[in-house]
Amino acid sequence: MGTSGTSFERRQTRRLRVGDVEVGGGAPVSVQSMTTTKTADVEATLTQIYSLAGAGADIVRVTCNTAEAAGAIAEIMPRSPVPIVADIHFQYSLALAAVEAGVSALRLNPGNIRNEQHIKEVARACMDAKIPIRIGVNAGSLDKDLLDKYGGPVPEALVASAMQEVKYFDDVGFHDVKISVKHSSVPLMVDSYRLLADTTDYPLHLGVTEAGPLPGGLIKSVAGIATLLNEGIGDTIRFSLTTDPVEEAKAGRALLEYLGLRERTTLDFIACPSCGRAEVDVIKVANEANERLQELGFAIQVAVMGCVVNGPGEAREADLGLAAGRGRGHLFIKGEVVRVVPEADMVDALIEEAKLLVEQGTEARLAAGDVNAADIAEETRLELMSIQGDVNATAARRQAVQDVIDAEGSN
Repeated sequence: MGTSGTSFERRQTRRLRVGDVEVGGGAPVSVQSMTTTKTADVEATLTQIYSLAGAGADIVRVTCNTAEAAGAIAEIMPRSPVPIVADIHFQYSLALAAVEAGVSALRLNPGNIRNEQHIKEVARACMDAKIPIRIGVNAGSLDKDLLDKYGGPVPEALVASAMQEVKYFDDVGFHDVKISVKHSSVPLMVDSYRLLADTTDYPLHLGVTEAGPLPGGLIKSVAGIATLLNEGIGDTIRFSLTTDPVEEAKAGRALLEYLGLRERTTLDFIACPSCGRAEVDVIKVANEANERLQELGFAIQVAVMGCVVNGPGEAREADLGLAAGRGRGHLFIKGEVVRVVPEADMVDALIEEAKLLVEQGTEARLAAGDVNAADIAEETRLELMSIQGDVNATAARRQAVQDVIDAEGSN
């Protein structure tokens, strides 16, 4: 019931604050999403912001494309459960208006706000207001001069765009900055962020831009973002999906939890893909159990396995698990079988045990287990192996290992 930790060292960056959320400098990686409402519709926008926060978003971005949107931000800010970033394109005056509205941070696109003096004026305003700016470079809106110089939206062009904006900020002494260099091509996105990480120590916001609808958009986002996070690169993330933005927040939060970068707050459901050894419809059982457990909202890891031959062992780290075999369901906690129930009752028993586990804790539920459950499970396992065979050839392999040891000892 927590994280499993990480096996990689995170890149050291400067630290900044977006509202009350710390970013970079070893702070937890945060999840961002963006509203799809018209920002001027205050109530609709706040409703979506609350939905995003409930789904795991730490920071929410809203478009600030009109004077009405900027005015609405002034009403949204005091009622928002999370920090708000104003998304600015083309009109620097709207950035200044958003600062006056009390926004938590700005996102500027250097591809379409290119006047140096305007950029510096916005930086000064943010410095006075003590709010950060994200330099949001996008492959689809790069300055034409950079496209001509580098021959297209290649990593070098994206990083050059970001660093030119950093220079403007440096000129006025503004350093409260994070950067993104998003691309719709996963390989180019990964290469762009790697190059940027080697170039500067500002915190980085990760994303595959315009990733598209599910499932492709989700796959592309995970491929790019997870690759970089596993290299220690990235301080905030966004899944840019063509779907309800709540799904973006859920996916981002889940990814960070699966990578051990955030404490688990949602269900981690593990299930075997099924095989000829399974004696139940694993897909049906897993789907039913997952749906019912998701409704409960428990932050635990649960495994559903198709047989008891390898089930408890393969999922021994799960907080709670179910393995089916010979007309029975075997419930186990941390790999130890605690109850054996009829197959028809096994999903209900799993749900009941999950509630008790959350209420009483692991040690209490292990102590309350049926003392005969492990013996029954072992009998079932041996029975199945005698019928189906030991596909892992465990006994033969152990004997082969012993033979090698014995042979070495006799030399």
